[in-house]
Amino acid sequence: MVREDDLRETLDQAANQMAEVQSNPRAWLSWMIYLLERLEGEATKAGAADKDSFMEMLSALQDAIRNRTRTGGW
Repeated sequence: MVREDDLRETLDQAANQMAEVQSNPRAWLSWMIYLLERLEGEATKAGAADKDSFMEMLSALQDAIRNRTRTGGW
């Protein structure tokens, strides 16, 4: 649980820094793509099964974004 808390804190700091560098959320797109590219790279290091799992995660992310757009909640 401590590692998850540390990761959450790191992500919170990254979000704060992104907002400080560029306050317009539209400009964050390139950073979101960069993060997903890095995560895909990490997933593919472990093998094809993890690459498939990453693609499943992207599909679930698409669903979550669609839901957020329609309902306003995560």
